[in-house]
Amino acid sequence: MTSPISRFPVAELHDLPEDIRERILEVQEKSGFVPNVFLGLARRPAEFRAFFALHDTLMDKDEGLSKAEREMIVVATSGANGCLYCVVAHGAIVRIRARNPLLADQLAINYRKADITPRQRAMLDFAMKVALRSHEVEASDFETLRQHGFDDEAIYDIGAITAFFAMSNRIANFTSMMPNEEFYLLGRAPKEG
Repeated sequence: MTSPISRFPVAELHDLPEDIRERILEVQEKSGFVPNVFLGLARRPAEFRAFFALHDTLMDKDEGLSKAEREMIVVATSGANGCLYCVVAHGAIVRIRARNPLLADQLAINYRKADITPRQRAMLDFAMKVALRSHEVEASDFETLRQHGFDDEAIYDIGAITAFFAMSNRIANFTSMMPNEEFYLLGRAPKEG
């Protein structure tokens, strides 16, 4: 028996506005399946568009942080926020982008023991502070990041990604959004052929 992907009604692809349907079909063509988050959020088209516009703006660039590092932030902070969907889905992306089948699990459980660079450790220390104790962020946190080569734009991105996914984690949690089974296997073993 397959569990529902959300506590709320899930959009039917044929009922969606054309731009959203096209976006979902592009993702399906690229990945081979439709991530549940797309169908879960598509039930409210205006919010879907706003959510993915900010998501894409934060996650689809390489300036200051690599795409793998951006995903590392998501996995570590989503683990701290107890978000199954984001840990599993973005963990798959970390495994693929970092080309490391072990890293996502390490980040989700305890990034301090993960096989990462000192620069990445500083990045995740800051992200976790933003995720769990943002009211304690101070100038010395920025100085530490600058010592590791992060400029102000990269520092802003670390904080913005953390904040965006705090919202995403909470939506996934209160809706009981379930990750697609496909995510669990992605990036764990080398592709054949």
